[in-house]
Amino acid sequence: MNLQTLAHTEIDRPAGLIRQLRPSDLPLFTEHLKRLDAESRRDRFNGVTDDDFLRAYAHRCFHEGVTVIGYVQNGKVLGAAELHEIPDEDGEPTAEIAFSVERSLQHKGLGGRLFERLIVQARGFGYRRLRVTTHSGNAAMKALARRFNAVLNFEAGETTGVIELGRSDPREVTHYLNAALSAKTPSNMRRAVGD
Repeated sequence: MNLQTLAHTEIDRPAGLIRQLRPSDLPLFTEHLKRLDAESRRDRFNGVTDDDFLRAYAHRCFHEGVTVIGYVQNGKVLGAAELHEIPDEDGEPTAEIAFSVERSLQHKGLGGRLFERLIVQARGFGYRRLRVTTHSGNAAMKALARRFNAVLNFEAGETTGVIELGRSDPREVTHYLNAALSAKTPSNMRRAVGD
């Protein structure tokens, strides 16, 4: 599935904005993680977590160079996609990805929109491969990963996946950016990116 196809996928369009989170957004990201219900926390972190763990985790993300893309609405981060650089045994630029969406917005297409944006960001950084890890019961994450052509493996109660990005086609990225901008951006700005 390419980004052009994804840009035309029929999904609900929430009223917020998907953007890279700034260092000053650390408190918003932390509060988002703390608002996740028990099942969403387990899906995101593959186990039980408490608020102290979530505060420390968010701090590490913002201070260790993790890219965090957030869905921001009414001054709150309600969904996030993370890009963590990891070493890979064959030397290919690789990142691990993770997602969290608050319960009220799950199953409305937001995870797919965050995934699309994260792929554009990953390609911009020159990553060639993305890895995802989740527990075997996280059907939503497995379906989302398959939608983006992940090759999944199942071992010891865990699901791991690899998405090969390859080289991006600049027309594909421009098309995706135009589609993403069209819902909330004045036409003069869309023209500036080639529409």
